[in-house]
Amino acid sequence: MADPKSEPSSSMPDQPPDSEPTTHQLTSLPGLTHDEFLELIPSITQFHTYSVGPGKCSSLLAQRINAPHDVVWSVVRRFDKPQTYKHFIKSCAVEEGFQMVVGCTREVNVISGLPAATSTEKLDILDEERQVTGFSITGGEHRLRNYRSVTTVHGFERDGRIWTIVLESYVVDAPEGNTEEDTRLFADTVVKLNLQKLASVTEGLARDGDGKKSQVM
Repeated sequence: MADPKSEPSSSMPDQPPDSEPTTHQLTSLPGLTHDEFLELIPSITQFHTYSVGPGKCSSLLAQRINAPHDVVWSVVRRFDKPQTYKHFIKSCAVEEGFQMVVGCTREVNVISGLPAATSTEKLDILDEERQVTGFSITGGEHRLRNYRSVTTVHGFERDGRIWTIVLESYVVDAPEGNTEEDTRLFADTVVKLNLQKLASVTEGLARDGDGKKSQVM
């Protein structure tokens, strides 16, 4: 389990005078019921809070998945295989003898057509117990400077129904020549598509994996 110090909420750098913490926990997320959102507020506050000032933007997105949380986590946790559910990754390479621990890195090649070619990414947090993972972009040929992302997996069970909510947030600098809103719109689109594919992949695993069918919402 990752050292708690690697959690975004407790490791934000000293805030510049003109920056403020994000308030994702104050606005209900599209696609969630009111009760789901209320239950998730503590996790949003702890793991999805960033320091944002001029020239930066942040967002939080949610995806409901009709599969048990352990199935979803088994895919999300694989820092070395992001292409399993991330649309725009052509390939991902890790060093020989790779161990999936905080501080490890991956080299990602992006499909053509995007304003990027490669991305060097570092694992910032991997909490198996609380099902939290996050990474930052540290290099490569792209325009997403100082990009950091956190993903949390949350299992729900009500009246015999089982489902999962995945939350993914990020903070990033707006590239020169782009507004913060333009940058958020682009990043949100990519994250939404990835989360939708994650739902498709893991719902398939829940139906077919090990011959078991989960009770889903």
